[in-house]
Amino acid sequence: MTLRWIDSLEIALDLIELHPEVDPLKLHFTELRTWVLALERFDDDPEHCGERVLEAIQLAWIAEQD
Repeated sequence: MTLRWIDSLEIALDLIELHPEVDPLKLHFTELRTWVLALERFDDDPEHCGERVLEAIQLAWIAEQD
């Protein structure tokens, strides 16, 4: 299954698996964007990403860690 920007929860789960030691509250959006683009399953236009999309991914990540 490929991931798109709208798949915040699935992206967050993949990032948690790859970066379990990272506190998503301390992660800069530029770094988060780079990590998402580097995900093996990710396949979407990099230009379709904005601050709201990254915030949704970050919030999903935080919710899954709680």
